[in-house]
Amino acid sequence: MARRFGGRTTLGLIVGNRAFFPGVLCSEGRKVVLDVLKAHGFKVIALSLQDTAYGAVESYADANKCAALFRAHADEITGVLVTLPNFGDEKAVANTLRLSGLNVPVLVHAFPDDPRHMMYDRRRDAFCGKMSVCNNLRQYGIRFTLTSQHTVDPKSEIFGADLDAFGVTCRVVRGLRGARVGAIGARTGPFNTVRYSEKILEAHGISVETIDLSEIYARAAQLPAQQIRRRVQRFQACFDTRGVPAVALERMARLALVVEEWMDANDLDGSAVQCWTSLEQYFGICSCAVMSMMSEQMRPSACEVDVTGLLGMLALQYASQRPSALVDWNNNYADDPEKAVLFHCSNFPRSLLQEARLGTHDIIAGTVGKDNTYGTVTGRLKSGPFTFARISTDDVAGLIKGYVGEGELTDDPLETFGGYGVARVPHLQEVMRFACSEGFEHHTAITPGTVARGVAEAMNNYLEWQVRLFA
Repeated sequence: MARRFGGRTTLGLIVGNRAFFPGVLCSEGRKVVLDVLKAHGFKVIALSLQDTAYGAVESYADANKCAALFRAHADEITGVLVTLPNFGDEKAVANTLRLSGLNVPVLVHAFPDDPRHMMYDRRRDAFCGKMSVCNNLRQYGIRFTLTSQHTVDPKSEIFGADLDAFGVTCRVVRGLRGARVGAIGARTGPFNTVRYSEKILEAHGISVETIDLSEIYARAAQLPAQQIRRRVQRFQACFDTRGVPAVALERMARLALVVEEWMDANDLDGSAVQCWTSLEQYFGICSCAVMSMMSEQMRPSACEVDVTGLLGMLALQYASQRPSALVDWNNNYADDPEKAVLFHCSNFPRSLLQEARLGTHDIIAGTVGKDNTYGTVTGRLKSGPFTFARISTDDVAGLIKGYVGEGELTDDPLETFGGYGVARVPHLQEVMRFACSEGFEHHTAITPGTVARGVAEAMNNYLEWQVRLFA
């Protein structure tokens, strides 16, 4: 099945020690860090006090023990925290990571010294030791993340924020490495905007499976009535379907069942759909509600065959552990340079909306007829902080690039159709200039919460993409 990760994020813990520094600091520090990790919701894989002195790594033998433990839990571990209660042994830390075979994000943390305790019995020197550890990690070719401050109290809010951001980084890296996504239908003819390179994505370990809409239509016609009835009931439970004809709900059910079956068969994490106008003309519905329900189930679905937009949705979903949506940067809001209207027709996940009812696509209806456009999800985005992200392939430069930032969905008055919201984004004009000058699409992925820092770290440092952080 597709990798819809949930639950707690699991970290491997390496406690560094150097014998001629106070060992008691390691046993104390190990306990403090374990308590902090637990408080932040992490599951931890670590040496016990019986495995090595203080449960720390100091020698090659210690490194082997810790590496073996990590290998035994390799399927669980999404990142490693290196903590230095004293100077630490840089070779033991680097050897542990090399011998483990893990290819996951690494956060390097050092305890601060107390100026009142600078004699031998309580002196840490982790400030200096962290530099040695990082030097060795560079020599070993191991990528790592640094805390906001060079040394930091693990019980502080600063370190807590570092941990939360690192958890985001770990989830995004794990989720996007080896991702498998589906493209349903050909790119809409007039829509050059969403062109992308499958080969560049494949070079980064991301695979794209395709299917023609004609196959979807043929399979949908063969489904048993009982399956269709059950799926119609799910639509009715999720949305206000008053006024939606029974035949339209039946078509939505058929589409949902066929798409999910195809995705399961190909082990896909998400999909991008040719949502206009073949589906309306030849199948008789908009696909929005079907896509909304998939995104709500943490299997995101992007409009207009925007495959790289889907990758942004996946990244934000893994980061926030909540559903994501794909929106248009669509309108200015009055004369406020920091506000914009976010809009789509729409296929937004139900949980992101204040209310949700099924309607018709007022724009496309003019060409295909209103009765063929039932299925759009109408409602306003809930107010609160949000993160946005855009990923694209730069086919000329041969790389993956993007941008990520944060803002707030407001309660500013607005009356319109479709799915919509008013967003306040600091430096919005700078974001728009960057998006236009670099040729980015007008779509951006969004998710509730503030996770931009961890997303940017995952993409730039570990996935080796070129992503601009607006923060």
